[in-house]
Amino acid sequence: DPKIAAQLKSAETIGCFYIESPAMRQLMQKLHCDNYLTLVAASSIIRPGVASSGMMQAYIERHHQPENTVYLHPILKEQLAETYGIMVYQEDVMKIGHFYGGLDLADADVLRRMMSGKYRSKNHLAAIEEKFFNHCKEQGYPENISKEIWRQIESFAGYSFSKAHSASFAVESYQSLFYKTYYPLEFMVAVLNNYGGYYQRKVYVHEAKRWGATIHLPCVNHSHYQSSIQGKNLYLGFDILLNLNADLAIKISRERCANGLYRSLEDFLRRTNASLDQALILIRVGAFRAFNTNKKELLWESHFLLSQSKMIVPTPLFYENTFTTTPQLPLLENHPIEDLYDEIELLGFPVSGSLFELAKSDYKGNVLASQLLQHDGQVIRIVGELVTVKTTKTKTGQRMQFGTFWDAEGRLFETIHFPPILKKYPLSGDGLYLLEGRVGVSFGFPSLEVYKCGRMSVKGDPRGV
Repeated sequence: DPKIAAQLKSAETIGCFYIESPAMRQLMQKLHCDNYLTLVAASSIIRPGVASSGMMQAYIERHHQPENTVYLHPILKEQLAETYGIMVYQEDVMKIGHFYGGLDLADADVLRRMMSGKYRSKNHLAAIEEKFFNHCKEQGYPENISKEIWRQIESFAGYSFSKAHSASFAVESYQSLFYKTYYPLEFMVAVLNNYGGYYQRKVYVHEAKRWGATIHLPCVNHSHYQSSIQGKNLYLGFDILLNLNADLAIKISRERCANGLYRSLEDFLRRTNASLDQALILIRVGAFRAFNTNKKELLWESHFLLSQSKMIVPTPLFYENTFTTTPQLPLLENHPIEDLYDEIELLGFPVSGSLFELAKSDYKGNVLASQLLQHDGQVIRIVGELVTVKTTKTKTGQRMQFGTFWDAEGRLFETIHFPPILKKYPLSGDGLYLLEGRVGVSFGFPSLEVYKCGRMSVKGDPRGV
């Protein structure tokens, strides 16, 4: 399918099974992956065994210029031509152990189980290693070649996939990518409601918006317990609110479906028996906006209606009587910045705007993510919101990180934070960062090697909390 192939090649795979992580999206772009068989290989290449041995980089290079492939030994060319002489799958290691190292199939199977983490006999493995090198010596193979091949075998321990495993993963990746390609909004709602995925929920909400959805905060007259889609209108579910009682979240839509839309805050309280603290959460997130009443007025009203008792016990008479007349309030204005802070507190991220609107400075950097390819080798500055970070260690045991941010236009970009820089300029949690560094482009994929970074100052909270 040409549309799915284009999605793969451009790594438009956020939300898709196994192929949405920054590392996988990076690999697919570097491979220019646009077909199933390449994706099968990529699903195994991304595993730490292949990646840490340096063979992932070698695979990418050979994939683009197969005519320049130099095989360590003719047996590798004979047995691993499909993967350019690189051991990608567990079966590959078994082949090389058997055809190059002279191991019988039983010992080769021990290697396979070693790689899957299901074998613990160090003595047996040492005996296999000795048998491997004795055979290589008998055959007159160069010692340095045999040692390199064994190093690659060892690096796979506990990580590599069998080819069947990679192939089955790639099938599911393709299936989810089909939905992402042809039903992007429905798919992103399903991802939200699946409570899984690599990223925080804010990323999937952002992705749905990027694909054309109009995002609506939870609404008592439209939302359900989980997120839902009506045309291009995506209504976030009550489940996204961090401290809302689950029973109430379920009851809101059930009561509405049974007895019609809510007509007022008073009507809602009578029919749901919501407590004051729960009503305040819904008011602050704008769930009663269908009543065209200012949030601050609703806060006063909720206290007036519920302050005498923690809950209203519904009775048939309540539908005939009304509360004491609500006192007249002065004009209470609400500022959009207050809404953003409410959303961050109640959902964990803003929906009606972005963190960029909270920044004290309007500076967005001198380059945007969409322009990074044009600045290969140049030092640039860019402002980004931290999306996710992966911490790892160098070969010498020093801590380093790989960051994923999105810029003011909502486009993702990747950063590299080497140990000396990370110590001096640490990433201190979610927020906006001004990053300075050198752009590097590898096989068409840009990343930023960070030299300096710091959290951007934000506007004060006008709520006074």
